[in-house]
Amino acid sequence: MVPFVDLKAQYRSIKDEVNAAILGVIERCEFTLGSEVAAFEKEFAAYCQVEHGIGVNTGTSALHLALLAAGVGPGDEVITVPFTFVATVSAIDYTGAKPVFVDIDPKTFTMDVNAIEAAITDKTKAIIPVHLYGQTADMDPILEIARKRGLVVIEDACQAHGAEYKGRRAGSMGHMGCFSFYPGKNLGAYGEGGMVVTNSPDFTRTIRMLRDWGAEKKYQHVLKGYNFRLEGIQGAVLRVKLKYLEAWTEARRAAAARYDQWFADSNVPTPYVRPDARHVYHLYAIRTQHRQAWQDTLLAQGIQTGIHYPTPVHLLPAFADLGYEAGQFPHAEAAAREVLSLPMFPELTAAQGEQVAQAVLALASSADAPADAPAATVA
Repeated sequence: MVPFVDLKAQYRSIKDEVNAAILGVIERCEFTLGSEVAAFEKEFAAYCQVEHGIGVNTGTSALHLALLAAGVGPGDEVITVPFTFVATVSAIDYTGAKPVFVDIDPKTFTMDVNAIEAAITDKTKAIIPVHLYGQTADMDPILEIARKRGLVVIEDACQAHGAEYKGRRAGSMGHMGCFSFYPGKNLGAYGEGGMVVTNSPDFTRTIRMLRDWGAEKKYQHVLKGYNFRLEGIQGAVLRVKLKYLEAWTEARRAAAARYDQWFADSNVPTPYVRPDARHVYHLYAIRTQHRQAWQDTLLAQGIQTGIHYPTPVHLLPAFADLGYEAGQFPHAEAAAREVLSLPMFPELTAAQGEQVAQAVLALASSADAPADAPAATVA
């Protein structure tokens, strides 16, 4: 079996440090926030090249609170993409604002910067570019549009820990950046976790209050807030894992380079990497018009895969009230039909990667996907 992700292998490599860190929190009884969370906030903010980090309970809460701190609420509109995990759009919905979609660039799967201007109205308050699969959106044009229009930019960096755009870290370019520490992420907690990073002391103050019942001090509730605090054990685990993040990232990049080499000169469309980007390969997604058959065949050979994501958000029943229809965002819809995520984790061995690649190459050269017909459509 080649697993899609192997969290046990990672745990075994840092077991003693993690166990000691968890035990320390238990012995100090710092279960909610506390010194480990405070230290992790500083360390992760520094890693992201920003001044402030505010730990919260999930990446969804990070997006939610960032929007609230930016003043987004009922009657406002927020521009984002439909090809993302549902949490991006749910966070906008939680504020009472309306999500407004633009299509993706079919190469990078990130926001089509040329579609933004047409989506802006007098109700637009913010833009949420999604850094998908480990690669950032094309941020300079987005930031320039936001500057001209007076809009807030909130980076959804939940899949982009350590990714870079022209030398700048994901999360450091917009007004705020939001991260998830869900266990399967490049930097994953042993449970749930998230963080907002920013250079703004005002946003920092507001989000710190919002995550803890709106309190500036105990029982002094300045705002109507939430119980979105990061647990002490997660802070401790994440501090241990942060020390290894760069090594793990380079291991992911090496695994991706091996895939690229194995798929070179084949009809398997590999992830496009912009020359000004550092891709951190949260996912390694190929494309095929025969996805279900490929996934079934690979699983029968002991190779686990994933689909991220099978339905664009504008076509989910939960958001039917937004009034979008099939065909409005053709690149997002094509990607949703075709993407297939191959096993990707730092501990993936060259032998495991070659096993995956050879199985995929066999499928790509089969009668279902002949070499003279591309296995996927990439504009």
